[in-house]
Amino acid sequence: MDKVNNRSFAKKASAAGALLLGGLTLSGCEVAPPEGLARVLDMGWPDPVTPEGTQVYNFWVWVWVAAWIVGIIMWALFLFGIFKWNSKTQAKKTNDEFPKQLQYNVPLELVLTIIPIVIVFVLFFFTVQAQTVVTARDKDPEVTVDVTAFQWNWKFGYAEVGPELTPNGQPYVGTDSERQAVAEETKYDPEGVENANPIHGASAGDLSYLNFNEIETLGTTEEIPVLVLPTGTPIEFRLASSDVSHAFWVPEFLFKRDAYAHPEANQQERSFQIEQIDREGAFVGRCAEMCGTYHAMMNFEVRAVSQDDFRDYLEFRLNNPEATNAEALQSIGQEPYATSTRPFNSERTGTRDGNNFVDPNANV
Repeated sequence: MDKVNNRSFAKKASAAGALLLGGLTLSGCEVAPPEGLARVLDMGWPDPVTPEGTQVYNFWVWVWVAAWIVGIIMWALFLFGIFKWNSKTQAKKTNDEFPKQLQYNVPLELVLTIIPIVIVFVLFFFTVQAQTVVTARDKDPEVTVDVTAFQWNWKFGYAEVGPELTPNGQPYVGTDSERQAVAEETKYDPEGVENANPIHGASAGDLSYLNFNEIETLGTTEEIPVLVLPTGTPIEFRLASSDVSHAFWVPEFLFKRDAYAHPEANQQERSFQIEQIDREGAFVGRCAEMCGTYHAMMNFEVRAVSQDDFRDYLEFRLNNPEATNAEALQSIGQEPYATSTRPFNSERTGTRDGNNFVDPNANV
């Protein structure tokens, strides 16, 4: 009789394990969870605006589904044990026998050992699957952006733009050869300099790893930089820092990547790609790596526009090299300054009242 009961209990545990594994299997799929469920379990995550962000978002929500299944099963077992074998229940018994001992129930112990191992394997598999999609560099980017982080702001430059997004229908290569050559000259100190080339034979002031472009947007204390990008287009970001470690983070991308000085020397892959930005809009960007005094004010904005508007924006900047980024944005009917960063801005002094731009002529 005991063997029959043991088998019955083992079958129930196996059924619970199968239910749990079914939930875990769902945790890695690309199927979007029901909206109501997602709103409860996404823990306040922003709505993703890239396919990669959607992959991470779905994975996150389904993992929470699996976690709740595990929790409910465990809570049910705890409560069952509490009420089944508590002192009051035992007092009502006519004998003083101990509750049934299961420590030598081999099938049950195997189930309770194997299930956690399988849970870890399943979560690991789908984590790698999601990570592979997010970090894949085979998306054939139409736009390549150089991102340079520095204390405490950002510089964005257009390195390459595909022919479908240029005004003349020809591929655009935006490298500023003259400034790039100047940067190359900083790689080595002259031999007469005291303690020349101390960093593995290179200068401590080496900036040759940075990229310089003809069309750039430079953030300042007075103005938050706005990076203009087209929707529906594969984009590559190439990251570097000119000083300490920073991090490029757009919350709606659901992805953060650190930006280091000398990325290749530090064995860091400096670039990442997104398949596209799904919708137009303004999306706040932040430095997500503690980088010094004004880290909290090191913000930027991604302004996603239509492909036609991006083409017009690029044409304006090519034809008006002295014009500001704000003027280029105005030329395509966009707000000239950042709109998504309030109440955070780049102002380092004053009351920080939410204004995104300080008029340089205000005190004139």
